[in-house]
Amino acid sequence: MYFFLLNLSLIDLGTITTTVPKAMANSLWDTTTISYASCATQVFFFILFVSAEFYLLIIMAYDRYIAICKPLHYGTIMANRTCINIIAVLWGSTFVYALLHTASTFSLPLCQGNVLDQFFCELPQILKLSCSDAYLREAGLLMFSACLLSGCFVFLVLSYVQIFRAVLRIPLQQGRQKAFSTCLPHLAVVSLFISTGIFAYLKPPSISSPFLNLLLAILYSVVPPALNPLIYSMQNKELKCAVRRQIWGMFSST
Repeated sequence: MYFFLLNLSLIDLGTITTTVPKAMANSLWDTTTISYASCATQVFFFILFVSAEFYLLIIMAYDRYIAICKPLHYGTIMANRTCINIIAVLWGSTFVYALLHTASTFSLPLCQGNVLDQFFCELPQILKLSCSDAYLREAGLLMFSACLLSGCFVFLVLSYVQIFRAVLRIPLQQGRQKAFSTCLPHLAVVSLFISTGIFAYLKPPSISSPFLNLLLAILYSVVPPALNPLIYSMQNKELKCAVRRQIWGMFSST
């Protein structure tokens, strides 16, 4: 789990730094410009980190399933070499996936201006600038990705159904509370991430608006990476004690 959390922290850091610093710089310097090369780079790294985060959250759900439902087999199924191979496949596949999306998007002729109605280079906003039927290729790729994400989400839900069934059989109330406090925040963040992301990319144009687009982008690109460190660090007893001591010291000094 800590090996997966290390990768999750790196992914969250990458997701935030891909979009937020540029948006903050534009706000501070009262500008709204980004170069073509920077936009393509931002698209590549954003897809890379967002897709990697999604698949890692699915892997972590499976890790919890094995730990809770098959604890005696955990060391065999989730061996060190297995975890390293999983992460290697994750980074390799998401790199190819991001490269494919970026190349497909920026090979399109863009002739509807150069204004993106978003605080970063988001794929749906870029596709709106295309005046060629070639954008259907990228739209089809997005549809395929959405179907794949939906299938993974079904796998995640089934994993948690098995987890909750096992947790409810725990005789001690304290044990059930600990398991639920670990699983429910993870499930909530994954659900928020998947639902808002799919809706942002597949929503019909008739209900599109600048405010809705901005809200959805923040919910799937900023909120989950910001919440993950808080959720997973608060499961650590030593860290919680350190935070309590820090807060108590602040109140005591005042």
